[in-house]
Amino acid sequence: MEVFEPHWASSEEVKAFHTADYVELLKKISPANEKLYQSDVNKFNMGEFTDCPVFDGIFNFCQISAGGSLDAAYRLNHGLTDIAINWAGGLHHAKKSEASGFCYVNDIVLGILELLKYHPRVLYIDIDVHHGDGVEEAFYVTDRVMTVSFHKYGDFFPGTGDVKDIGTKAGKYYAVNCPLKSGIDDESYFTIFKPVIEKVMESFRPGAVVLQCGADSLTGDRLGCFNLTVKGHGECVDFVKSFGLPTMVLGGGGYTIRNVSRCWAYETSVCLDEKVNNDIPFNEYFEYYAPSFKLHLDPNPELENCNSRAYLEDIKIKIFEHLRMLNGAPSVQMNAIPPDYTVREEDDDAMDPDQRIEHDGTRRQHDAEFYVNEKDQRGKDDGPQENVDMVD
Repeated sequence: MEVFEPHWASSEEVKAFHTADYVELLKKISPANEKLYQSDVNKFNMGEFTDCPVFDGIFNFCQISAGGSLDAAYRLNHGLTDIAINWAGGLHHAKKSEASGFCYVNDIVLGILELLKYHPRVLYIDIDVHHGDGVEEAFYVTDRVMTVSFHKYGDFFPGTGDVKDIGTKAGKYYAVNCPLKSGIDDESYFTIFKPVIEKVMESFRPGAVVLQCGADSLTGDRLGCFNLTVKGHGECVDFVKSFGLPTMVLGGGGYTIRNVSRCWAYETSVCLDEKVNNDIPFNEYFEYYAPSFKLHLDPNPELENCNSRAYLEDIKIKIFEHLRMLNGAPSVQMNAIPPDYTVREEDDDAMDPDQRIEHDGTRRQHDAEFYVNEKDQRGKDDGPQENVDMVD
């Protein structure tokens, strides 16, 4: 595995999807001057009383996240790696000119647009507990990108992603939605995830895949309502990887922070075909994993699985019916390949991504890490090398 520091996406690169006025606001806004731009802040769905507050360094954060996905796409396009990971990416709710759901710049859309320069068809798969609405909306009228989202549907943010939402115009039947109910466990999830992805691969025949691995679909997440284990979540990654396509693996949601790190550490090992021990090795953050100090989680036995076999079978049949409407994978007229985004020169002053940051030993607990009980800390006993790049 090669770990590298990505470039910071320029405002022009971000404008490949987002509107200029929205990007310009992101560049200049801060908590200190927010009131001066109140009408624009409201217009773009940001501010104190939304799920997209203004914070210091907001555009720098967006540049880093988007730059990671652009660099991942570049390396996949040029055959420099088989799998590229950007755990800081996966911000799937951001719209063309609107922030949404803690997402300001949609790095996924930017990454897919870059992949489309070299690949006629790109498949997007989303296993976050929330519907990948921003990505679906961006490609709703094209047949070059198929979006497939497995999410909680109903009285749950963002409220979109019905199985009937299938795309329109040239994109009709290229949006695939799998609406799920609360409490779904590994076994139930696999009964719909694996056959749907297999059928999508057969029907669409993508040249590259983007997989959003939101960890809020894990058991015990503070905002999620699914009951997936780290192993189960990782098995979805392994299944997508088994098709042997150039794959961009991204992060996403996740609000029980210690479990997010568990999940993405394990899924990095899955991408590398490396087995890892269930005992978390001692490190400066070791105390965060108390009381189990284990990598894997047990499902919550008290959480009811509201997804009956009949319900999941019905959803699967409807999705298969939609996919049967496709007349084979769409072809793309040959054109000159658009230029890559500007690749930065090597920065001699850049921090070595393999160098550990000094830590003073102080245990800092994020506000979001307060918890009432230990249910999200359940441990589980421990139960394959791939060319992988990770942006850091």
